[in-house]
Amino acid sequence: MNRITLTTGIAMLLATTLIAEDASFKDIFDGKTLDGWKGSEKFWSVEDGSITGSTTENKTSGNTFLIYTNGDIANFELTFDYRFLSNAGNSGVQYRSEELPNFVVKGYQADFEAGTKYSGILYGEKTGRGIMSNRGKKTWLGDGSSKTKVETIADSNELQKLIKPKGEWNSYHIIADGNHFTHTINGAVMSETFDESEKDFKASGILALQVHAGPPMKLQFRNLKLKTLK
Repeated sequence: MNRITLTTGIAMLLATTLIAEDASFKDIFDGKTLDGWKGSEKFWSVEDGSITGSTTENKTSGNTFLIYTNGDIANFELTFDYRFLSNAGNSGVQYRSEELPNFVVKGYQADFEAGTKYSGILYGEKTGRGIMSNRGKKTWLGDGSSKTKVETIADSNELQKLIKPKGEWNSYHIIADGNHFTHTINGAVMSETFDESEKDFKASGILALQVHAGPPMKLQFRNLKLKTLK
């Protein structure tokens, strides 16, 4: 085991222990039903105690979402496990987002995929802002897609090595505190973003899970826990 894998494994174990012991983290999925969530039954179900999104039987012409129905959330921490059961596919968790018709969502997205490039980035779903912070970067955003400053915090290819392949669970941790967003996967910070845009910054909004259009895909979520911050 190399040093980065060992260090990340220790960090992941410590983080998991702290979250498990923190009573302010609340379960937002009961492990049995989609109570508290809404989305198309064509694409979303519960299998094996996990929220399951799939386009293997029903193709979607656009990205479709399972929306958490407990209203807008501002500052928070969200932890969950995810895994892909397909060789292809892209997904993400929307936060501080806006619900559009037909289970479509617009806003900040903590991205992850079955591929090797985008897991951990911050993406602007339907915002026109595109990739807001790449993996391995700390980014300060201006209006639109403009970036006022970018720093490298880690090598993207090395971070990818920490992400487990098809069929194995990965642990994601999202922190949104003021205009500072941090995405962590398996104990390693993947990206940090400071949204300094007066025009585009969103202080609160809904949470949602994504199934992406494109090749047939299937993925699962479990252990979704939310902690609201002041």
